[in-house]
Amino acid sequence: MGSKFPFIERVLHNRFVRQLLASALDLVPIVVVILFFQILVIQQPIPEAGRFVAGMLLVVLGLTFFMQGLKLGLFPLGESMAHAFVRKGSLFWILVFAFALGFGATVAEPALIAVADEAARIAADDGAITASVEARKSYALGLRLTVATAVGFALIVSTIRIIRGWPLPYVIVGGYAGVGIMTIFAPPEIIGIAYDSGGVTTSTITVPLVTALGVGLSSSIPGRNPVSDGFGLLALAALMSMIFVMGYGIFA
Repeated sequence: MGSKFPFIERVLHNRFVRQLLASALDLVPIVVVILFFQILVIQQPIPEAGRFVAGMLLVVLGLTFFMQGLKLGLFPLGESMAHAFVRKGSLFWILVFAFALGFGATVAEPALIAVADEAARIAADDGAITASVEARKSYALGLRLTVATAVGFALIVSTIRIIRGWPLPYVIVGGYAGVGIMTIFAPPEIIGIAYDSGGVTTSTITVPLVTALGVGLSSSIPGRNPVSDGFGLLALAALMSMIFVMGYGIFA
């Protein structure tokens, strides 16, 4: 028996509409927290309520388009390229692709750009670098390139791990050991920046591309499990970023 409202059914089964509703539901907890503290704790009306509502709507739309883009474009592209390189059978080109993917995605990461700019501003105010626009730009760019190189190197190691079948815990424990050793020798001024840089590498652009690479490689190589072997790349990327940035603080 057919539905009395076929148009509504078609709308609700539309992929974009379902993602729109899911994005709206994802924002409900943070909206509830803001309203609770603003109205019941601070006991003041929300300033510029109209702009707040408009901002939330834009965030919902942005999340919806972003998730649709990941599902339609970035995830399939990353996995298909990983499959193609495995079929090509060249370890050299697989490693070059992994490094280039990690470097390119990270250097364009908005969260990293924000952290690098803020770190440059604080360094200039503290007298660590010259208080000039050129010096701040150079410091921020050096930090971004260092983190991007670290992520590229981490993806090389992760790719070799997937191909060789190395246990992930051993690699991660080694990464944490490296972070601990570098923390002992790094200048105190760079340690906090290094730890935050490790966090921002796993953000908007990097996460889908790196995840797609790991899943694509582990799905293409016989004897590898995408669940146990395809993940863990982001953890190593974060650890390598910490190590490289502390090295940047020591030698730069």
